[in-house]
Amino acid sequence: MAGQPMRKVIPVVPVAGSVAVETPLYEAHQKVYPRSVKGRFASLRWACVWLTQIVFYGLPWMSWNERQAVVFDLAARKFYIFGLVLWPQDFIYLTGLLVICALSLFLFTAVAGRVWCGYACPQTVYTEIFLWIERHTEGDRAARIKLDAAPWSADKFARKFAKQMAWIGVALWTGFTFVGYFTPIRVLSGEILAMSLGGWEIFWVLFYGFATYGNAGFMREQVCKHMCPYARFQGAMFDKDTLIITYDTERGEPRGSRIRKELAGKAAGDCVDCTLCVQVCPTGIDIREGLQVGCIGCAACIDVCDTVMDKVGSPRGLIRYSTERALAEHSNARQMLARMLRPRVLLYTLVLVMLSSALLLSLLWLRKPFRVDVIRDRGALARVVERGYVENTYRLQIMNASEHVQKFSIEVSGVPGLRVASDEVIEVPAADSRSVAVRLQSPPDRGRPGSNPIRFHVTAGMVNDGDAATLSERSVFLVP
Repeated sequence: MAGQPMRKVIPVVPVAGSVAVETPLYEAHQKVYPRSVKGRFASLRWACVWLTQIVFYGLPWMSWNERQAVVFDLAARKFYIFGLVLWPQDFIYLTGLLVICALSLFLFTAVAGRVWCGYACPQTVYTEIFLWIERHTEGDRAARIKLDAAPWSADKFARKFAKQMAWIGVALWTGFTFVGYFTPIRVLSGEILAMSLGGWEIFWVLFYGFATYGNAGFMREQVCKHMCPYARFQGAMFDKDTLIITYDTERGEPRGSRIRKELAGKAAGDCVDCTLCVQVCPTGIDIREGLQVGCIGCAACIDVCDTVMDKVGSPRGLIRYSTERALAEHSNARQMLARMLRPRVLLYTLVLVMLSSALLLSLLWLRKPFRVDVIRDRGALARVVERGYVENTYRLQIMNASEHVQKFSIEVSGVPGLRVASDEVIEVPAADSRSVAVRLQSPPDRGRPGSNPIRFHVTAGMVNDGDAATLSERSVFLVP
């Protein structure tokens, strides 16, 4: 039936005199109603929400050199990132950036578990935004549970409608901003106002908006527990010295009301079994059952447990960031942090620093402000022209990777007396490319018959400040 979760049913063959039963293999999904929480980690999480969204929503509106500061122009095959202009030939930098991101994830996970998931993952960030909207339209946890269980009424319809409209508004604005990184956002805004938006732009605005709406509004913890691959391989990166959210079983058990435990003559653990740590969890797990794949490290349970400990007069830290080894050996904070600086963490850090430095060095200092490709014109064979000179024709593709007009001078070497018989100076507009035909001529009897290796030396000097850079490309000069 529509709307009900799918179950896989295992048929049981009835035995004589017994009643046949069907046992569901998969438990039906239970909707999670996270309770609001306040505390230092909740404030840190909201600081990350504000920081990431200011960057995401604000970056497309920034200007740089009379253009959008960050735009990925797929049609022109050029990426503008502030003062950098990247071409398809610069794909190696994207590869290096992805490798650095992967190593950073490994490092952060080895040190502090799923800290990325709890504070900066887009799924977590947008879930927090959508939950904030939900709480302001339908109320906190108890009010939402009561509202969902109540029959439909004008008040319920108004609250649900307001929530859905706010969700759709945020989702569409997110999709619009996402497309604004590929189509200049001011141009995109004008196309929307003029009702002239292209088909692909409409598709991606709706697609990304729908993904945001579905993931943050409805799927939520299911994405973290069942769809995200990171939750599956994180266990391979954890060890006994990884900082994770832990429940101090030795201190908290036996759990339950202190009055009841005193009446029963039992030793009183600090956990009063209020279940607030379960109610605030965005994935609906019970942290008291140990580390689980559903824990995203958001620390909401730490904030609410500390509040309860303050009320009952017990020290904070029943649920806290710690390591398995620290809990087992009762280590203090200094000992725990010292063990966290273990060989794998130091190795990750060293490799990360080396790769980041190499990428930054090659991108800012070793990268030339232009590129040159030389292709010999195969449609025109070597020929003898006036005064017996031998002439070859080439095609030069010059890409100006800077945002300044540049003039390029062409020189050649490799054959005695070889000279450029066409224009020796070529001007290329900013962030543009130009293909030109270049004719080379050699005096008679200077090169040996057949193929002679030569080099093109292309020197760029910016019109504005006169800075120069030179690139050399190999080719061959044919002599009949």
